Amino acid sequence: LLLILLQISSSCLWLGRGEVVTSFESSCPQFFFWETPPNDALEPENPAWICQRYENQYYFATLYDRSRRIPVYSAYLYQPGPGKRPKTWLVEPQLMGLSYPKTMEKEWTLLNYFNVTLEQLGKSQAVLQDYKNLTGLNRGHLNPSGHHSDSFSRLATFSLTNIIPQDENLNGGAWNNYEQQIMMRRTQSCNTTYIVVGAVPGNNYIAKGRVNKPSHIWSSACCEVDNNHRKSWAVIAENDKNEVHMLTLGELEEVLTQLYGRDQVYLFDSDCPRE
Repeated sequence: LLLILLQISSSCLWLGRGEVVTSFESSCPQFFFWETPPNDALEPENPAWICQRYENQYYFATLYDRSRRIPVYSAYLYQPGPGKRPKTWLVEPQLMGLSYPKTMEKEWTLLNYFNVTLEQLGKSQAVLQDYKNLTGLNRGHLNPSGHHSDSFSRLATFSLTNIIPQDENLNGGAWNNYEQQIMMRRTQSCNTTYIVVGAVPGNNYIAKGRVNKPSHIWSSACCEVDNNHRKSWAVIAENDKNEVHMLTLGELEEVLTQLYGRDQVYLFDSDCPRE
């Protein structure tokens, strides 16, 4: 009888694991080079570690800033493919508490079927209303849908926990060129490419102070050419200019260390080259 109770208890614990987790290493390490997330130099005061889950599968990982209601970074594998851009926006129920669904849902579903108010939902994450009537800004993905190969993985990127208020000219211009053109050229010799893309919090807000407008957007890549060869690269952009600056991984880590003013930033395991 004791053995049966232990088995039931263990099963319940496993079922309770949602996308809001205690660490990426124990829950969705596959999105990080050598299963090593960035160090805690980027960690906000009120963080949430989200293994982004849709239809019972993890598609990427996001460190989320509950207070500023923007992602710190999203990490994923670069696997582009043809397909349509989704139109449905999703939210993360478990940011309200672990008793809520562990897969991302539409706002409408939570409000109508789970007795949730918009105020409850918006306490620790952005909601659709926050991104309405933007001037000069877009809903800018950190992890873009175009870097994924099937409909479920692309739809998973349409979580409001994966977007920031991004300068519309940058989003449609130089940043889009990096995501679509430069990435394709840079990854031609790569077997596996790990991406960590993030946003540096700024001093301005939208939605009456609810959602931070980042000062900078950055992206970093660690590419495995084969078992013995790796390469890396990085970019950064100010979030009010249509310019993207190419950097080495080591240069980006130094820039982020200065911008955050904390400990030295490390985005990938030390086996990924910094030059």
